[in-house]
Amino acid sequence: MNPTDDPFSVSRGVYAISVAAELTGIGVQSLRLYERHGLVQPERTDGGTRRYSAADLDRLRRVSELLAEGINLAGVARILALQDANDALTEANARLEDTLDAQREED
Repeated sequence: MNPTDDPFSVSRGVYAISVAAELTGIGVQSLRLYERHGLVQPERTDGGTRRYSAADLDRLRRVSELLAEGINLAGVARILALQDANDALTEANARLEDTLDAQREED
């Protein structure tokens, strides 16, 4: 099952842009700007309407925190990319450790 098909998935886009703006305290135009800069990538309906997920809202709050610290949009994009890469490596490492543990149990 695709995570976006799960009605309870944090990655499923369910919030319209106006709701996302209200929940995050970020203006609609800023949300569009952040999308243009690649900071967030909301799902789109067949008609092209943006749908933000809970994970998108968390990411937008992180963007706001970084901007409040005085980091520009290019810096925010770089920080988020590094955090994403770190998360992916952490997950890959955990999978490798699980595989190694399973092999040790077999021996």
